[in-house]
Amino acid sequence: MADVTSKMPPETTRVQARRTWKARYQQSEFLKGYSLLLPTLIVLLIGVVIPFGILITISLWTAAGFGFDTTLTTNNYKTAIEQPIYGALLARSFWVSGWATVATVVLSYPMAYYVAFHVHRNKMMWIVMMTLPFWTSYLLRVFAWKVVLGYEGVINSALMGLGLIDAPLEFLLYSPNAVVITLAHAWAAFAILPMYVSLEKIDKSLLEAATDLGDGPVARFFRITFPLSMPGVISACLLIFIPTTGDYITPALLGGPDGMMIGNLVQLQFGPVNNWPMGATLAIILMLSIAAIALVFLVLTKLVKDRLT
Repeated sequence: MADVTSKMPPETTRVQARRTWKARYQQSEFLKGYSLLLPTLIVLLIGVVIPFGILITISLWTAAGFGFDTTLTTNNYKTAIEQPIYGALLARSFWVSGWATVATVVLSYPMAYYVAFHVHRNKMMWIVMMTLPFWTSYLLRVFAWKVVLGYEGVINSALMGLGLIDAPLEFLLYSPNAVVITLAHAWAAFAILPMYVSLEKIDKSLLEAATDLGDGPVARFFRITFPLSMPGVISACLLIFIPTTGDYITPALLGGPDGMMIGNLVQLQFGPVNNWPMGATLAIILMLSIAAIALVFLVLTKLVKDRLT
């Protein structure tokens, strides 16, 4: 048989090889699945894995003037851990992002609930209307809040015009409060949509059955509606908490000295300070911290969901 195969023309051998691989492909669910995932895996490799590897490599270097000392070292990580300023900014970032996440979810849930249960016609129009403000530039919305919260802005001018205050409220602008308010508005659409999807999928017959068994609106909400909408709530929390923790535009424009976050420090290291290794180190520490917090949050929410159901 080997002699017969060796005497075949090259074209025949290639045709048989293609047929063999085609037969194996058709019989293997593994190959079929990964062939469908291949474009996505290539994008992830180019857009996530390779840049992350470069970031890790740079974090192990040392800044030397306008260049790098490529000797691998963990001194940057030791500095980031030992210097209290880095830990303080990281804690402030989690605190601000956490409050922004809570405010966004609490304010967005009623809107998603109303559209899912009380709007019976033109639901898509309602969704578009709720997300319409977010079609504008993120930077424009941040500047708009700067006008609203400013010392001579809409809120202070209105309160002073009504005689409720004698001087502008200084805590509204250039403070963590301004950052939380702006982030809650800027990311509201990312909370409304996943919670609306979860609420829309709830079987209405379950609510009718609970009513027939004597449950009131409040009991019905906490026993059926809220537990079944938890996937949307969890998704909304993660979609807001993860990106807002590293936000640096809003703190830079509205936070002031007391509202500076870790993202601002990373931007400074890659920008004016020109210390890319330290910036890469802080970015990796931030990503690992967010991953750990997200994992703990998922575990806790699963335990709460199991207890509610």
